[in-house]
Formats: sequence, C-alpha cells, structure tokens
Amino acid sequence: MEIWHNPACSKCAGARATLDEARVPYRLRAYLEQPPSAAELTEVLRRLGARAWDICRTGEPAAVALGMVDWPRDDADEPRWIAAMVAHPELIQRPILLFDDGGALVGRTPEVLDEAVRRVARDGG
Repeated sequence: MEIWHNPACSKCAGARATLDEARVPYRLRAYLEQPPSAAELTEVLRRLGARAWDICRTGEPAAVALGMVDWPRDDADEPRWIAAMVAHPELIQRPILLFDDGGALVGRTPEVLDEAVRRVARDGG
C-alpha cells in the first residue's frame, strides 16, 4: 500500500498509527514534495471512484484565491480541477491509501482505516 500523506497532517498521523498498530506495511509518498502528475491524479480518482472536486480541499488559501468553490462540477471542467490540484497539491485531500490491488480510499475516519486494515488482512495489500 502507498499512502499519499502530509507529515504535518493529524489525519495522516492517525492513519499511520492505525496501520502501524495493525502491522500493515506501507510506503509513504509526501505528495507535497512529490506532486502527482495530472495522469496520476486522474488514475487515483478512477481508483477512488471519485470526481476531482470530491477530494479537493476548497477551503485552502490556494482554492479560495482561485475561486474554486464556484467552479462548475461537470465533465468539461474536471481537467481544470485536476490541473489546479497538480499545481497546488495542498488542495488534495489526505491521506489517500492506494492498495496494491488497484483500489483506493481516503483514510480520514477510523471507520475507513478499519476497512483498510481488514482489506489488507483479507487481500494482502
């Protein structure tokens, strides 16, 4: 499993602690230092079954400055959302858990983290 994380994020720290306690192996990607490409982010959205605006932190200063809360949320505008998140990776929700089997979850709640642990125990990654 790979985790897109921000070392300063409490939700990311909680995810790491939960996975460490369950002895779930993972690789960390500090996505603020190693931002995803548009293609990578598009693939992660596919894996999550989400749209770009579903994982965008629209309250962040960069999103506010861009006026993203008012951007259309449709197929034609999704590339614009993706481009903004690639240019400003702090807009990407975290932590994102990318499973070795091709699935993904946004690991912000204890329930989702429990699901991730169960999934790794069942599927091996």
